[in-house]
Amino acid sequence: MLSPNEPPFGPDGLIWSEPYDIELDWLDYNGHLNMAYYHVMFDRTVDIAFDILGLGRAYRSSQQASIFNVETHVVYRREVSAHDQVRVSFHLIGRDDKRLHGFQTMVRLGDDQLAATSESLFIHVDMTTRQVSPLPARGIAAADEMIARQAGVGMPAMAGRRIAPLN
Repeated sequence: MLSPNEPPFGPDGLIWSEPYDIELDWLDYNGHLNMAYYHVMFDRTVDIAFDILGLGRAYRSSQQASIFNVETHVVYRREVSAHDQVRVSFHLIGRDDKRLHGFQTMVRLGDDQLAATSESLFIHVDMTTRQVSPLPARGIAAADEMIARQAGVGMPAMAGRRIAPLN
């Protein structure tokens, strides 16, 4: 795995994307970033993390197995508008034999304001059977190394949130 301050790792041990530019056609009729494009940037950053873990595109091709996202909870904290730039982090906060638990933040550049968070549960899938299967030993080792590297950040305060019924 890369050294702690070697991109895409930041000094905090988290994986950080390069800046994403907000494209004008990504805006909704309210003049801010459409929610679908938050997901695009979160997903692109997940791809970076899974490539580092050895569970990305090359793994899928060579092993006929992949990682699927089965649940995501996004919280929108601040507006992102035209001409803004953002960076997205990836924090692997847990794993078991078949699942990975990730937490991401999106930060606006310029004012460093938290724009959004995304928490996701991922599963390992055998692509020949399309069934959940155990992570490979090297994937578990890489995940454990990443979890240890990022442990100093602590558990994100917003992890584990849910939408409570209104009544």
